Amino acid sequence: MTIQPLSAFATALKGDTLFGQLCWAIRNRFGEERLTACLNGYNQNQPFIVLSDAFPQGYLPLPKLPSCFYQTQATADRKALKKRNWLPISDVVKPIDEWQLAAVDAKTISAGNTNNLSEKHPQPHNTINRQTNTTGENGFAPYSVEQEWFTPQLKWTIHLLLDTAKLSLAECQQCLEDIGQFGFGKDASIGMGKFSIDTFVEQPLPAQNPANACLTLAPCAPQGLGFDADASYYQLFTRFGRHGDIAVHQQGKPFKNPILLAQTAAVFTTPPPATGFIGQGIGGNGELSNTISETVHQGYAPVIAVHLSKATAGEICQNDTCGDDTRRSDAHIAT
Repeated sequence: MTIQPLSAFATALKGDTLFGQLCWAIRNRFGEERLTACLNGYNQNQPFIVLSDAFPQGYLPLPKLPSCFYQTQATADRKALKKRNWLPISDVVKPIDEWQLAAVDAKTISAGNTNNLSEKHPQPHNTINRQTNTTGENGFAPYSVEQEWFTPQLKWTIHLLLDTAKLSLAECQQCLEDIGQFGFGKDASIGMGKFSIDTFVEQPLPAQNPANACLTLAPCAPQGLGFDADASYYQLFTRFGRHGDIAVHQQGKPFKNPILLAQTAAVFTTPPPATGFIGQGIGGNGELSNTISETVHQGYAPVIAVHLSKATAGEICQNDTCGDDTRRSDAHIAT
């Protein structure tokens, strides 16, 4: 799926966040029973959909590997190399050690118009008492919300794996169009997060052959899945989720329990599954939310099948001598 942003965004277009809003879109268009049917088996490795982050059209994120995995030229500018974060999809078939040299920076993608694919600017607001239509007894109460403006005319691609027995292609597209029209994420009610769908077509993800590892295209939860601890690389972050749509007004708090996830572009050494995704569903039975006990979170991620040299991992990167801010997995991340 390729989208065209139509406004600024106040929430990053991450796969797990988009999944949550898609669930609300399904409920609002087709009813709660249909959403419940779609989520049947979600925590038993049977997700009805797995969504990736949004990436610049034609590119994938360079994996978060220590620099020793990549070839470097003697005259290469290391600072310039670290800005090469985007790998052309056509170069995925190349050996991983050639990826950094094949990757490009944001300025290349934007055709030299900007050094970044987006710019963030604070938007000032003020707290208003809606009963009195004033700032209230405490007077002036300003605050700001960061908005992200994408490079004009730049299109973004979201990869998704869909179980059409639970949700058809047409229904999925309609719900995603609903999100684009209403707005994605924070401050959608005041015009943030709007987008249009440019293309919605089926196409295979690129892959290396033979493959022994997975490059993730969204945040995922690898806890307890038995990945090779000595040859898996990722960056951690904590997701402080909150309910959206009408749930923010329901009894209880809008905040969900925090969860620890592996950031997008992680590499886990495990045979690529035929399903095209790794990870697990999170939540259910009140584990994630005290407000809506059935709440689940996308801990799955679409993956690119890649070949990772264990010899490189074991010999060159011994004792983490690279110094990169990328952790080797111990396969026991706590939720």
